[in-house]
Amino acid sequence: MGIVMAATALPAAPPCGGHGDRGGMVVTAAWLADHLKDRNLVILAVGSKQDYDTAHIPGALFLPYDSIYAKGHDGLSVELPAMGDLASAFGKLGVSNDSRIVLYFNGNGFSQNTRVYLTLDAMGLGPHTSILDGGFPVWQSEGRAVTTEVRHVTEGKIEPCAQSDVITDLAFVRSNLNHPGVDIVDARLAEFYSGVRIPQGKRAGHIPGASNIAFNSLVDEQGKLKPRAALEEQFRAAGIKSGDRVVSYCHIGQQATMVYFVARYLGYDARMFDGSWEEWSAHAELPAETSPTATHAKP
Repeated sequence: MGIVMAATALPAAPPCGGHGDRGGMVVTAAWLADHLKDRNLVILAVGSKQDYDTAHIPGALFLPYDSIYAKGHDGLSVELPAMGDLASAFGKLGVSNDSRIVLYFNGNGFSQNTRVYLTLDAMGLGPHTSILDGGFPVWQSEGRAVTTEVRHVTEGKIEPCAQSDVITDLAFVRSNLNHPGVDIVDARLAEFYSGVRIPQGKRAGHIPGASNIAFNSLVDEQGKLKPRAALEEQFRAAGIKSGDRVVSYCHIGQQATMVYFVARYLGYDARMFDGSWEEWSAHAELPAETSPTATHAKP
């Protein structure tokens, strides 16, 4: 990333509540290497268990991705579980309210990583949570220590304080189409947004009035966040203005968390429509837009 603080510590934050800011949301491999022995540090690896077993950052624990989402109503694929279930899942990995949490991904799993970040943010632990810029590939490329050892875990105790300003629903999106100050952003690839490609079993196109910031356009070839100025320009090009609320969606609520994360990083008020296109498309009475020149292709 072009500008990532070599943070020495996160600013003081309450045990629960609020959101992170640009000073602590992203940390470098150098920062993490210097803090591996911090008493309250919890490093969570997101992605492939096989990759984790082969090699991981010393002290890191593997987070099963399916432990932090649930099937939603009407069969929706990825929804936020109950707070108690999330407290149990993270507590088993040693997370407590005073933990300093660093998330990293294997391979190209950035959007899974940001889904985990959003989940912790919804629990009120966002101010204590960071993402390792570039994940495990960058850690390895810098020649830093890896291990196959799995450390002993003392179960943590979490008292979540659910944040009401992270997840939003279909009713909110439907009532805010083309609403000044509310920017609905489709985080899917451009061919899905335009309607050139149709997701299997879903309708073509996008939510009317939505702009498109493809999730994979927010990182560089190393998987690091792009420089702040480049990200700000992407958001401006999508019509997002200072003071706007950014509401992201995607296929099922994973890719959209990258737009959510970057929106928070840039200082925007952000929400994620968890039902995403999966839910919107299922309601035949709701409108959809396609690009005038789109030629539909099968998925």
